[in-house]
Amino acid sequence: MEEFFEEAALYGPLVINAVKALIVLVIGWIVAGLIGRFVRRQVNSHERIDQMLGNFAATVITWVVRLMVLMAVLGLFGIEATSLVAVMGAATLAIGMALQGTLSDLAAGIMLVVFQPYKQGQFVDIGGTGGTVKEVTLFFTELTTPDNVQIIVPNGRAWGSVITNYSHHQTRRLDLTFGIDYDDSADKAMQIILDHARAEDRIHSDPEPWVRVTNLGDSSVDITARLWCDAAEYWDLKFGLTKQIKEAFDAGGISIPYPHQMNVTKEG
Repeated sequence: MEEFFEEAALYGPLVINAVKALIVLVIGWIVAGLIGRFVRRQVNSHERIDQMLGNFAATVITWVVRLMVLMAVLGLFGIEATSLVAVMGAATLAIGMALQGTLSDLAAGIMLVVFQPYKQGQFVDIGGTGGTVKEVTLFFTELTTPDNVQIIVPNGRAWGSVITNYSHHQTRRLDLTFGIDYDDSADKAMQIILDHARAEDRIHSDPEPWVRVTNLGDSSVDITARLWCDAAEYWDLKFGLTKQIKEAFDAGGISIPYPHQMNVTKEG
């Protein structure tokens, strides 16, 4: 019996601290998540603040709170904060050497949020990889392709690559090129294109539609139309107008040629 009380006196406080630590850890982890979601909602509720910034800030704050919870848990076992800071300093140096790429992604993520070369919902091309920006996290950017494929781009690669943002400006120029037969009237074909462009409400009148003969090909006279539209209307307008002009060419007797190949045989 005496040994039982001695063991209870020896291990009892340790068990109590372990239970306290578990409770603090669970509650702290839940609270950190709630705080992160609260920050995300508050920041994203402001129209002038981009959602990417809200999501990034929420992630950072969540992990800061979780780090504080871990320090509190360690304090229950008698580990002083000053000692913990010293250990973390040495560990940070070792981890930094081992995870240079990851820390580079973290630094690049901060740069992406600060300078915002792209935002959530925009269609971009990052170093040859295209897709709609779904989320920018601490370490990577998540893209979704038009056929709904997920692409994860490390932030270090994104920041160090050429970024083409197709959605940055409100308007885009739509270039359409049509090849007509040499025997057909180029003026008539250009007028057909202009008529359809001016009749289309989605095409801007300023700058006004531009239609010119731009090339004399091997089997066709190439006519290019340069039209301005809202960026959101670009693809629907491109596909729809191409079909309309093709049908108008058919109705107007304008033919679209295709390359011909002539085989010459030599009789010996």
